[in-house]
Amino acid sequence: MKLAVVILNWNGKELLQTFLPSVISYSEPADIYVADNASTDDSVTFIKTTFPTVKVIQNKQNGGYAKGYNDALNQIDADIFCLLNSDVEVTQNWLQSIITEFKTHPETAIIQPKILDFKKKSHFEYAGAAGGFIDKFGYPFCRGRIFNTIEPDEGQYSTNATIFWASGACFFIRKSVFDELNGFDESFFAHMEEIDLCWRAFNLGYTTKYIGDSCIYHVGGATLKTNSPHKTYLNFRNSLYTLVKNAHGNILFMVVTRLILDGIAGIKFLLELKPKHTLAILKAHVAFYKKIKTLLKFRKSANKRENYYEKSSIITSYYLKQCKTFNCL
Repeated sequence: MKLAVVILNWNGKELLQTFLPSVISYSEPADIYVADNASTDDSVTFIKTTFPTVKVIQNKQNGGYAKGYNDALNQIDADIFCLLNSDVEVTQNWLQSIITEFKTHPETAIIQPKILDFKKKSHFEYAGAAGGFIDKFGYPFCRGRIFNTIEPDEGQYSTNATIFWASGACFFIRKSVFDELNGFDESFFAHMEEIDLCWRAFNLGYTTKYIGDSCIYHVGGATLKTNSPHKTYLNFRNSLYTLVKNAHGNILFMVVTRLILDGIAGIKFLLELKPKHTLAILKAHVAFYKKIKTLLKFRKSANKRENYYEKSSIITSYYLKQCKTFNCL
């Protein structure tokens, strides 16, 4: 089974200098690639001179996470792709149990390891934690992280589990499945595209797994800061895209409810004196309306399976019922 670890880079020389050594040290027997998204710094020269065993793919433009990986993976011969963020420290033997899962369970198409916080290694990291789920209105959450409540790692999520979505920070997928799904939706640019891909895989009958004894440490927010209004825009817009494309059931009810809940989130940002984030939600809704015809066309032709979500609203559980951890749900 041929495995390729592929790191997408855009002007990330310092991150590569810090984190690429652990990937090289602990990633046997994988081939390691850096897919460069038309960087304007000297990342490519630095990689070629400092890490000669790493293979470099130079994309012609910065198409974000989605197009960047689509373009790069088309050029790589492997059975399994590992899409790894450039701000990730891996650990010894992090690949072994994941390779075993792929070899012994052919129905497993996508895998995520345990993702802990590089800056606070006792705690899970926001982007993925111990595997992702989604509620009936399309809001994502994780075992180990619901909204901004992040749990310490006390072994509560150390066993393997079937999950709904895997984090793009460290995302393993069979090449055959990636090709069948036609890769990431490039209209997303960045954020939520891995959830969309996992949802499409689920709708075709594939399984996504979390492997608890494989561990990595993720910085998070190294490319786009967590307090960025543009990140808010991408998350709200792309979440609506994902919901309309893939959800089973009465999509009109889901979308109307979701737009109302997004409006409440916008009011919350105003009360927190973050008007740029409120404006970002409004812009996300405008972009969604412009895209709705294309989304509905995809929806009409796509498979949609039931029982993909947490039955209740995660907003209700978190804010009204005060369920702050996954095991409370």
